[in-house]
Order: sequence, then C-alpha cells, then structure tokens
Amino acid sequence: MLYIILIFINLFLILYFKKKEIKSFFFKKKISVKTVDFIHPIFKTESNVLNFPTKNHITNFFVIPSGSNIKGMTSDLEAWILSMMSKISNNIFEFGTCSGKTTYLFALNSPNNARINTITIKNDENLKLYKGESKSAYRNIYSESKYDKFMFTDTEVAKKINVRFINSLKLDETEFINKCDLIFIDGGHTYSIVKNDSEKAFKMVCKKGFIFWHDYVIGKRSAKDVVKYLHEISKHKKLNSIKGTSLVYFKNE
Repeated sequence: MLYIILIFINLFLILYFKKKEIKSFFFKKKISVKTVDFIHPIFKTESNVLNFPTKNHITNFFVIPSGSNIKGMTSDLEAWILSMMSKISNNIFEFGTCSGKTTYLFALNSPNNARINTITIKNDENLKLYKGESKSAYRNIYSESKYDKFMFTDTEVAKKINVRFINSLKLDETEFINKCDLIFIDGGHTYSIVKNDSEKAFKMVCKKGFIFWHDYVIGKRSAKDVVKYLHEISKHKKLNSIKGTSLVYFKNE
C-alpha cells in the first residue's frame, strides 16, 4: 500500500511541475515554425564558413544578471532578434513598455533618425477581466506596469523614445496608420487586450513592415490567451513562429 501511495505522490508531483511540458506535448503548435534566417535577409549567415555570423549580426546588447527582480523580459535570443529588426526600422511601436529593456535595445540599434513609441498603463489603471480570460495574465499586467522610470531613462538614446502612459484599449491609432516598420506586442496578455492590440497593429503596420508577438507558449497559463488569439487569426493571416523562441511574427506583404 505504501508503494502505491508513493507512486501516486510521484505522479502528482510530475504532473504539477511538468504540466507545461505535458500540455505542449499533447497540444501541438498550429503555427508553422521557421528558423531565424527565414524572417529577413539581414539574418543570413556565411554559409561557406559553416554558417558563421557576419558583421551585420553584431548589435548593441546587454544582458540582465540572473536573480534580478526585473519583470517580463524576453530571452537573450528573442532580444537579439528584435535588436536586429530594429536596425532596419525607422518607425517602431511597442505595446507594453514594462522595464524598458526591449525599448532600450530598439533605441540602441535603430537608425539615428528612428522614432520609437511605446505605451504602458499607469499602475492604478482599472482594467476589466472578462469571463474565461487568464487571471494570471491579468495579475501580470499590474506587476509589469510598476515602472515610471525605465532602463533607457536619462540615456543618450532616450531622445528617440516617446513613452505614453495609456491603456491600449483607449489608444487612438489613427496617427500611426500604415506608418510602422516594426511593431512589438507584449502588453497585457488577456484575450481582450491581445485582440485589441493586434487589430490596431494590423492597421498601423506599413507595407513590408513586421509585427512580432511575445509569449506564444503552449501550456503556459499566463500566455493561454495569446496562444488562443494567434491560433484564431492564423486561419486567415500568414503567421510564423521562430524556432527556439516564444516569438510569432507577421510580415505585411
């Protein structure tokens, strides 16, 4: 009897701590997976020397030390991909400033005349959680919007950046219609906000411009609404996920 009890305890612990991996095994990605070189020619490597990077792959970059209390960050690979994309973008828009890590990388790597608009809510903003939406995603909105100073504050490149403290649901996107080369969607991860930010982004992105979404992670509780929305629109929008990352992108052909 003791052995049976121990087996059930072990199974419970495995299911509890490995639930994300188990879910990702049973629920396969519905969006095609591409290697990074598929995104844009800027990612092309030197194939004649075992696919070594070229000088074009060098970016201005920094790494956040492990154990820091910075919230809501991209991985180093994701951050590098977005840094590379900013090198070829003059008009960048970001939904979700958080600590300003990605915003800072955009500013460090974009052309001198680039303009970066980024939005974040005030921490006392009253947002509605709709039935069925991720409660953990809702909580994360507030934990990731605690910043009123950012990584780029008082830096040389801060002049490129315009921070707006505004609820994206109330954003009037009119001034950005068909103007943005690069849009990064990493704000609130509840379904209503992801849908709102994405629908506005599709209007804002220019011809040949790109939209990137963060946190396409099947099985991650706080990302379930991101996955749900992206799977829905993948039926009529050409989306690709990037191998080794939680990024999904759309190119406005």
